[in-house]
Amino acid sequence: MSRSVPDAARPDRADALASAVRKIKWRVLPLFVAMFIVNYIDRVNIGFVRQHLSADLGIGAAAYGLGAGLFFVSYAVFEVPSNMLMQRFGAKIWLTRIMVTWGMAAVGMAFVRGETSFYVMRLLLGAAEAGFFPGVIFYFTQWLPRDERGKAIAIFLSGSALASVVSGPISGGLMLINGAGLHGWQWMFVIEGMASVVLAGFIWFWLDSKPRDARWLNREEQDAVLGEIADEQRQREAAHGVRPSAWKLLRDPQILIFCVIYFSVSLTIYGATFWLPSIIRKMGHFNDFQVGLFNSIPWLISIAAMYFFAMLAARFRFQQAWVACVLLIAALGMYAAGQGSPVFSFVAICFAAIGFKAASALFWPIPQGYLDARISAAVLALINSIGNLGGFVAPAAFGLLEQKTGSIEGGLTGLAVMSVVAAGAVFFARMTPHEGRPALAQQ
Repeated sequence: MSRSVPDAARPDRADALASAVRKIKWRVLPLFVAMFIVNYIDRVNIGFVRQHLSADLGIGAAAYGLGAGLFFVSYAVFEVPSNMLMQRFGAKIWLTRIMVTWGMAAVGMAFVRGETSFYVMRLLLGAAEAGFFPGVIFYFTQWLPRDERGKAIAIFLSGSALASVVSGPISGGLMLINGAGLHGWQWMFVIEGMASVVLAGFIWFWLDSKPRDARWLNREEQDAVLGEIADEQRQREAAHGVRPSAWKLLRDPQILIFCVIYFSVSLTIYGATFWLPSIIRKMGHFNDFQVGLFNSIPWLISIAAMYFFAMLAARFRFQQAWVACVLLIAALGMYAAGQGSPVFSFVAICFAAIGFKAASALFWPIPQGYLDARISAAVLALINSIGNLGGFVAPAAFGLLEQKTGSIEGGLTGLAVMSVVAAGAVFFARMTPHEGRPALAQQ
């Protein structure tokens, strides 16, 4: 008889959990997608103004590549401290702060006067944005059960693909504005940066830091969410021990593997992102708006790919196999992009986008399932910050290659090689912390 009460209660908890998950997704996912859209636009919109920076400020290919990449240096330095502070102050306060400061830094990009100020503002923008992405990923670990987090992450990451789709036409259109002593590219930075500041005000009134703060969840739904998260934590404690050590996990070879995989993914994403508008300009005589429209095509394709592979991974439950598969698709596409005309390169990058954007969505459930919840915020931030250094290496290397050789073919081949390396590393990554069991079998 002692087992009858929990068994009888289990369907009620399952119903309450399902109801809570639906509410959480409808409440926070649209907001996080909107945040990611404006975040991604502010991060990569310099790709559309490269020729204007050169013509108006004398910023050449190497300087542009270095400045584009410096964002990720300060981002990496401040990523872990920012995510730890979010745990202390709560998501509501900290995510609002992040959006206000990055919006102001994005506006400041309109007033750079040369290479030095360009470098400084990119560093400031990276420091301001640090903690946003891993903060949202950590937020999901506190609000959604394991089986729902992968789908939520895929929807959230679609924000970057949506941003890539809309940023071209929006940025291109804004660059047609002239007046008040500002060039079009300056108006683009001002308007897109202020959009982040305005959205920050909405975050303050809409977002809750913890399930217990959510008045739009009833008590049964709150209990169901917290109970499910607690059950998952007990499973991690059984593997890691009652007192997990953050330093021990940081020395864990699995964490290094996670960093290598995400570094390779970021390397490919930002290599394509920052140089795609330049490839498009070589295809013909296009104005800024037309370049923006062409720039949207690979990312539009990638949105469908992200959802498609997320559904396959959820159905067949071999996460690492799917990550390896899409990384090989990215490798093939990036290699082909360096072998033909600008039009052929553009088509190849469209194909590669299927792989590298799907990989970015499929990757995160792997470290999430491995890490102890009490230290996952800091370690997820570490993985993201080290991985995002690919965003420094790719544009800086591409800029030097183009300035010295007049071509980025070698860079595209290098991205293909790194994707193959990451695909191999995926099979050494564990989905759970248990020892002595094959990673794929644990699915």
